Amino acid sequence: MPLWHVSPADAWLVSELFSQTPQRLSFYSWYGSTRLFRFHVPSDTVLLRWLLQVSRGSGPACSDTEITVYFRYGAPPVTNPLNTSFPDHTSAPASFHLRLRLSASLQSNTSINVSHPAPGDWFLAAHLPPAPQKIQVKGFLPSCAYAFQPDLLVLRATEVSVLEPAMPLPQTLFLSRPSYLKVFIPEYTEELLLELQGCVSNGSQACPVRLLVGSATLPGDFQRVLSCSGHPQSCHLRLRSPPWERWLQVTAESLAGPRVLVAFSVVATLTACRPWTVSAQHLLQATLNQTRNASNGPWDPIRGTGLGSGGASLLNYPMLREDVDMLGVRFRPLDRASVLVQSEMPSVLRLYLNTGMDSGGSLTITLLANKTTVKNNTLVVACVNAASPFLRFNASHNCTTAFFQGHPLTLSAASQQADLIIPFPETDNWYLSLQLLCLNSPEDCEQTMIRVETTLHLVPCWKDCGPYGQCLLLRRHGYLYAGCSCKAGWQGWSCTDNSTAQTLAQQTAAVLLLTLSNLVFLAPIAVSIQRGFLVETSVYAYTMFFSTFYHACDQPGETVLCILNYDTLQYCDFLGSVVSIWVTILCMARLKPVLKYVLFLLGTLVIAMSLQLDRRGAWNMMGPCLFALVVMVSMWMSRCVHRRHCYPTSWQRWAFYLLPGISMATMAVAIYTFMMTNDNYYYTHSLWHMLVAGSAAFLLPPASEHAEPWACMQQLPCHYQICRNDREELYAVT
Repeated sequence: MPLWHVSPADAWLVSELFSQTPQRLSFYSWYGSTRLFRFHVPSDTVLLRWLLQVSRGSGPACSDTEITVYFRYGAPPVTNPLNTSFPDHTSAPASFHLRLRLSASLQSNTSINVSHPAPGDWFLAAHLPPAPQKIQVKGFLPSCAYAFQPDLLVLRATEVSVLEPAMPLPQTLFLSRPSYLKVFIPEYTEELLLELQGCVSNGSQACPVRLLVGSATLPGDFQRVLSCSGHPQSCHLRLRSPPWERWLQVTAESLAGPRVLVAFSVVATLTACRPWTVSAQHLLQATLNQTRNASNGPWDPIRGTGLGSGGASLLNYPMLREDVDMLGVRFRPLDRASVLVQSEMPSVLRLYLNTGMDSGGSLTITLLANKTTVKNNTLVVACVNAASPFLRFNASHNCTTAFFQGHPLTLSAASQQADLIIPFPETDNWYLSLQLLCLNSPEDCEQTMIRVETTLHLVPCWKDCGPYGQCLLLRRHGYLYAGCSCKAGWQGWSCTDNSTAQTLAQQTAAVLLLTLSNLVFLAPIAVSIQRGFLVETSVYAYTMFFSTFYHACDQPGETVLCILNYDTLQYCDFLGSVVSIWVTILCMARLKPVLKYVLFLLGTLVIAMSLQLDRRGAWNMMGPCLFALVVMVSMWMSRCVHRRHCYPTSWQRWAFYLLPGISMATMAVAIYTFMMTNDNYYYTHSLWHMLVAGSAAFLLPPASEHAEPWACMQQLPCHYQICRNDREELYAVT
């Protein structure tokens, strides 16, 4: 399949292909269930096309399904397929998404085109429908594999004209070929004015030209369109607060016929705003002067050092970026956590989120004003914007720049604190602008300044997902991002949605069921001690201990108790469960002591290795159990043939011990495999504990015919004289 058909007239366009390996999709339960892809779109790209390929297996478990794919520029998509609530003061960015239906065919292809895309990182995320409530045992039942692979086809222009500020650039449109231009927007640009001058079309003064300014991003189309067909003379487009320190794409298209020649000139005029940077020297001088004049009353550190004079239009606070941890960053002014806000000009703080790895966390902003300084008719308005700051507070407070919609915040006498949470912020420079406004009498703000404390952080998860969640770092090809895994019925992006949450009484009942049900292991412990099986006793005690404290640690919220690392407790619980079944079945085989203990140790080592490879694999438990059953059945059949009688020989043993034990073990396997769901997990898993422990107590064989009950307890107090006599008898010559 050709990438694109490029005619000889379009030889100035080149095509490129980017691909990534397919990933197996999962049913959605939390953000970690999505499969994330990241592509880098080169500059001067005029068209991109995603080719989405979805395939599935051909087994009987494969059924018709729907796959959801999300697209977003600059950061991973923020998904919410379960329609849960976000934390308060959260501004969740929207994502463009589409649904692919995979029904009769085993493979489906879909393409998505984006014209004039923004250069940089683009992210795709895909997942299956919400996960079913039933807990699937990995590897036991057949499952279906759904694979998703995106390919990116890029059409890039090789001839792009550069617009120099205040210099007309002649252009000619012919044969439906557009002209691609770009203009660099330096820092502190307040306004961009684009004009079309001297437009001529077929000898007339008409101007059938359309300008597309800016780049397309999903889901929004952040582009401005200027159509000059109705303007016989020059037409212009005025953009306030254009994105700083980047190239701005401009595309000129002809609205006339393909054989009509259109000539014109494009002029770009930049208007700069004059910043006043609050340097460390100014702040130090301000502090010294304030100390000297403390007796004369409050002193203005900005006006006292001459800041804000001379026609400056914004007050720039230098920021310190302090990397704390993975996806953890703290921003603050150079020597303080507060910012002085006035009415003459906005105070601007720049947050550097442009490293390429800052878009996988959450940007949290908290503004706090002193209650005594904010009057009833005074407002501190703030805007949080990407790419460029919002500078025109006197005109409006919509926080809209040339292409982007910002996030407004307000401080007043009634509300001295404002909070904002932005999950997955775009990779860019972010700006916080603050200014003082007086609603009734603007003259009251002329001599007023308010100190606003700022708390600016980039965190992996907001409040570490709270007491009912766990913040987990995810990785895709070196790119790190974070997500919250919720428990106890809590849901949402930060585990704050309590619509299906368990109450404290339900959590307490759940943890008591899961922990106290392990006390049933006291029965096989007592039986094994009474019959002289000390190794089996230690295994049952080990399983009871770690299963109890693992489930106590596995519970969220106020009922959690962890004596060791969670992963360590989980591993020990799984190991003890499998080894308990292993030693019970081998004990039933009545092997010779040396062979039995060798199999005990060797099997435990193999089980420990397999659990390290795949802790939740079904065959990690079924494999040793089946091998032990084969050994047991072989030994029983051998005794049957040798004695010419059924083994075990006693019908009481079959009726009162083996059949009840086998029934309980069968019920435990059925519950573990087919009946466990997320809703009934506390009850079914507790019943599983009791059935496994009870079956072990019934299935343990009787003690040896020559051993007395509790004989092992009589051998423990080995005094010196007795041990010496036993040692002498070993070497006695008879």
